[in-house]
Amino acid sequence: MTAFATGMAEGLRLVRLGLFWLAVTLAIVFAIDWAVRTRRLNPFGPIARFFRSSVDPLLAPIERRVVRAGGVPSSAPWWALVVVVVGGLVLLTILDYVQQMVAEAAVQLAAGGPRGVALLLVRWTFLVLEVAIFVRVLSSWLGVAPYGRWVRWSYQLTEWLLRPLRRIVPPLGMVDVTPLVALLLLAYVAQPLVMSLLARAT
Repeated sequence: MTAFATGMAEGLRLVRLGLFWLAVTLAIVFAIDWAVRTRRLNPFGPIARFFRSSVDPLLAPIERRVVRAGGVPSSAPWWALVVVVVGGLVLLTILDYVQQMVAEAAVQLAAGGPRGVALLLVRWTFLVLEVAIFVRVLSSWLGVAPYGRWVRWSYQLTEWLLRPLRRIVPPLGMVDVTPLVALLLLAYVAQPLVMSLLARAT
């Protein structure tokens, strides 16, 4: 397990390096595409023709979203770069969490035995619930439908907790603060209580 955790750390380092160079490469590509779109490069030259035939079709979905939001089509390459950078940061954050979980599992299995494994499973359960609440909040800010395939799981995992809280906690103006209350309850009340009870029982 320790060798696996070490290999995973090295893999994460390579992924981080690969994402960095991917972002640099795409930044150059999107800058050239922006120059073509804004006619800073000859729109009839071979570079412009290549970008219109190869790169622009890939950016078409982002361009449509930009136009619907009231932006100009020529800014689509920069928005695409934002999507790539944010997506890369989210991916690295997730992989970093997974690496920490694997390292913690290795330590608990080596030193804690069955008690350590039980504590680890409880900690992971609370972590999954907290991530689900975060995904749910983020999807509501982005206007993603609750029953979309990417976010449906977060509603299914957390509705049992948020529904009763909505009856108790009033909204703050137009803002539903129950996800924040739920996160605080999970992190500072429920998890420490469960962990202490489990530690005493084992």
